[in-house]
Amino acid sequence: MAAFASAMSMHPVPAHAVGETAGEMLDRLDGDPDLVVCFVSSHFVGALDDMVHAMRNLLDPRVLVAVTTSGVVGGGHEVEDGPAAAVFAASLPDATVTPAALRAVDTPDGMTISGWPDLIGDPETLLLFADPFSFPIDTFLRRLHDDRPELAVIGGMASAGPRPGTNRLVADETVIAEGAVGVFLRGASVEPVVSQGCRPVGTPFVATSTHGRFVDELGGRPAVERLQELAATASDEDRALLQHGLQLGIVVDEQQDEFARGDFLIRNVMGLDRDTGALAVGDTVEIGQTVQFQVRDAVSADEDLRALLAGRDGEGALLFTCNGRGRGLFGTPDHDAGVIAELLGPIPLAGGFCAGEVGPVGGRNFVHGFTASLALFT
Repeated sequence: MAAFASAMSMHPVPAHAVGETAGEMLDRLDGDPDLVVCFVSSHFVGALDDMVHAMRNLLDPRVLVAVTTSGVVGGGHEVEDGPAAAVFAASLPDATVTPAALRAVDTPDGMTISGWPDLIGDPETLLLFADPFSFPIDTFLRRLHDDRPELAVIGGMASAGPRPGTNRLVADETVIAEGAVGVFLRGASVEPVVSQGCRPVGTPFVATSTHGRFVDELGGRPAVERLQELAATASDEDRALLQHGLQLGIVVDEQQDEFARGDFLIRNVMGLDRDTGALAVGDTVEIGQTVQFQVRDAVSADEDLRALLAGRDGEGALLFTCNGRGRGLFGTPDHDAGVIAELLGPIPLAGGFCAGEVGPVGGRNFVHGFTASLALFT
């Protein structure tokens, strides 16, 4: 019997979807799983309480977490429209598996996080599922880095609905419509794989003048001039991507001599000011940081994911992919799940399309966009 298993159902009746997925898991697993992770589409938001209750009764896991997403991934397939539920189960007998239901609480001293569990030892991994409307994910990750810099956070933002209160998150018997849920893992071998789907173009520059989210100068010259120089020497293909898919990569670890894919935190270039020569960026860039222009398209995203998975092995995986990827980016269904199946084999895989993906870059955890973030159990 396997230590990992996954199953997906596209049945529109919640009870039947649970029966189909749980039945497959019982056939594949040897004994009760230690961890069960469920991804359900928006069609099942109202029935999620009953679904997870039934799933717990059937599989009897040590810990169960669930999240609602706009689309669901199971095996080598991605269901972007229509009802679907995917379940992942893992037997981790030597691991400490600790669930948490977290909420952001305003206090006179500032925001604090309630629901923090009593942890045994130092966990290596946090699988995190958060509501984008009520949980300050950036603030949480920054504080977590200060308190537990070695903890790798992998996960995504719930995406079942466009308004507050339209998502559901589950940690064991707790079902919430705001905040976040997670699982702390200690003694489980989990590798994060974060594919931001970009490739660098041109050469790196040091940011020599910035203010807020504006980059004024790169290498002592106006940032717009550096971009114009790059466009003048770029291929026709890259020039088109610079016009429609321009990104800026910010180096996370400045101690390296050379920078390549995986060394940059990718952020959107939001606009430019031709009068001042500044670029508006979707994050703060500090003076002295190294940056490089990046481009994103289907080809770059495919190459990036393949490069990061090349030579890896895994026994099971959780996939958190952006709801801006899928058919909208690649033009065909099942891209990310298909690449994983092609390069890693038919390993148990479940996941969802998220409104923001979480994973470490350069040894630090961030929330990303247009990214495929993978928790690879090895």
